[in-house]
Amino acid sequence: MTFLLITIIVLALIFDFINGFHDAANSIATIVSTKVLTPLQAVVWAAVFNFVAFFIFRDHGVANTIAKTVKEIDITLPVIISGLLAAITWNLFTWWYGIPSSSSHTLIGGFAGAAIAHAGFGAVNPEPVIKTVSFIVLAPLMGMLMAFIISLWFINSFRKGLAPKLVSLAVIALVCFILYKVLEWDPSKLKGHSDSYFYNVFSDTKNFKWTLLALILLIMSVFTLFLSSLNFSQSAKWFKRLQLVSSAAFSIGHGGNDAQKVMGIITAALIAGGVIQKFDQMPIWVPLACYTAIAIGTMSGGWKIIKTMGTRITKVTPFEGVAAETAGAITLFLTENLKIPVSTTHTITGSIIGVGATKRLSAVRWGVTINLLWAWVLTIPVSGLIAAVIYSVFNLFVK
Repeated sequence: MTFLLITIIVLALIFDFINGFHDAANSIATIVSTKVLTPLQAVVWAAVFNFVAFFIFRDHGVANTIAKTVKEIDITLPVIISGLLAAITWNLFTWWYGIPSSSSHTLIGGFAGAAIAHAGFGAVNPEPVIKTVSFIVLAPLMGMLMAFIISLWFINSFRKGLAPKLVSLAVIALVCFILYKVLEWDPSKLKGHSDSYFYNVFSDTKNFKWTLLALILLIMSVFTLFLSSLNFSQSAKWFKRLQLVSSAAFSIGHGGNDAQKVMGIITAALIAGGVIQKFDQMPIWVPLACYTAIAIGTMSGGWKIIKTMGTRITKVTPFEGVAAETAGAITLFLTENLKIPVSTTHTITGSIIGVGATKRLSAVRWGVTINLLWAWVLTIPVSGLIAAVIYSVFNLFVK
């Protein structure tokens, strides 16, 4: 491998590390603000499950989408290194000022901006860019809607009577049916070779992802059956325990979604450098290194952004933390399955807003939210502009 290619790989892993501590707040802001875990315990918890995603998200669909942001003929090593430097610059700037911007979108914006400086607007593939940009709006809306529904579900479960229990039983039945369909359950296949049956079922990564998501919903559903029998202090204690599950689920979604973006950049660089010929030939060390880097980055924390995410948008209780994190995890699992790179920052912000809106719309500090929206809108064009400038300067020295 050439020196430039090695530099790109190192910079990509540095960006992944920065992504980890920049977005650590996404996974742990609510669990810290509700005092379920201390900040140190929370970052360790989130980092572990960031890396666990390595064993779950094995199809690398999001990474492939990122790699296709720029047309293959226009992907060069200078384009990639310029995009990475721009993404690192914007990420550090927003981290320093405590702005929860999207690491995903700054990477895409930097990659696209450098490619445009290299070969014009025709260098960018419109399809993945349009999908990514559309989910700047759709991902937080999905998180918001799901958090709103889950919060109301929990609230209704506190009430005495038969109706809330029937709703929970219906959800349990639906989850069991989904598990049955996903796993294609056939008891006859268990006779004499149950080990091989379960191995074949769970070696399919799509099966494993949907099964994990269904099990999380099953835990939530069973828990709601007992809410009406608990007093306030008992329910608060149980929600704190349940928040460990919801936080872990969101951290898995965060690791699975964000680490793949850097995997896509490194794989594009390996193709441009002639090390491999196509995306399917991605070496195993690429995902392993990316998941490790983002986990170590998460371990280093992101205290500036935690304050914004955990306290300034709306006051969050353990009950609301469970609802927000569960909604965020579901959104990340769904979008990863659709191979769409979304912002975990946008997703959890939308989820927290959805939770706050169940109390009353005035419970959400909309002034803070509007400032966040400006950061979201500006991330891609600003990152692209920075990358174009870096590429132009880089090109002068190369020539």
